[in-house]
Amino acid sequence: MKSDVIRIDNQGYGFEDAIMEVERAACYRGLSHKEEMQLRLCAEEMLSLVRSVTGEMKASFWLENEGKAFDLHLTTRTVMDKEKRSLLIQSTSSRRNESATTFLGKLRDLFEEAILGYPDDSDDGIPDEVYKDLVVHPAENPEWDEFEQSVLRSVADKVKIAIRGDSIDMTVSKSFG
Repeated sequence: MKSDVIRIDNQGYGFEDAIMEVERAACYRGLSHKEEMQLRLCAEEMLSLVRSVTGEMKASFWLENEGKAFDLHLTTRTVMDKEKRSLLIQSTSSRRNESATTFLGKLRDLFEEAILGYPDDSDDGIPDEVYKDLVVHPAENPEWDEFEQSVLRSVADKVKIAIRGDSIDMTVSKSFG
């Protein structure tokens, strides 16, 4: 069974619809309350992870299931840089880009990674002279504490991310045997 495709953005639109779709699928397949909460947690952490890493987001979410095996899918586009790419790949179970499985895929992946730049943090509005005098410097990335990453990997059976150019395709698998 494949659910409806739900559009989600970084303003929170579609987030509740996605969670409700997960709950409907769990109810339809007769999951226990604990199993439903685990599946819901996978969906919530998946959505939070992608939003916190990519920032601006317009994504499509859907789920597929067969029996009590569920695959949660999310696709989105982002302006990719080395830091985002690294954070996304660190979130996977295998710690690798799933789109780089063939020789040409690996070659394309290496090329894409080589041409990526680092995030531009230079325009923070504080002149260098003033910044050097500050005792407390702003945190490197306050939104990203890797919490979503660790929770998702511990609850889900498998987390896969395929990155190709600026496209991200994330699949979170959870089976209740």
